[in-house]
Amino acid sequence: MAKRVLSKATYQRLEAEITHLEKVVLPEVADKIGRARELGDLSENGDYHAAKDEYGMLNDRKNLVRTILEDAEIGEPARDGSVGVLSLVTVLFDGDDPDMAETYLIGHIEEQADGVEVMSPVSPIGNALLGRSEGDSVSVTLENGSTVSVTITKVAH
Repeated sequence: MAKRVLSKATYQRLEAEITHLEKVVLPEVADKIGRARELGDLSENGDYHAAKDEYGMLNDRKNLVRTILEDAEIGEPARDGSVGVLSLVTVLFDGDDPDMAETYLIGHIEEQADGVEVMSPVSPIGNALLGRSEGDSVSVTLENGSTVSVTITKVAH
């Protein structure tokens, strides 16, 4: 399986999330479970069951993030002008006016400021853009069978 490429900031954010879950959040919820147990009959103790459910969901999140990090590498955007993971790409869909161009960060679980959306590099459009350059046009068949054409108007790193 190919490694998931993450920016250094995202990798660090996910590491910090695991640490926070392990050292702060999960111990607090475990304490909640203990306090709820003291309230009596566990079969009818809503606080106990809610705290156990919360603990399970948070523990699942911790495990998911850990799995993501185990399958990740820190990367840099391509510097040759082509679209790669972590590139900022502005595209214009066929039929749209130039002022309707949309900018995306190509990435897996990146966070981007300024309202820029993240487009997965394994999505049909994201995958079709990889390796392309400014001015290139691509036709993409989407999951629903329809075809869209997009032109790359800008690649930034």
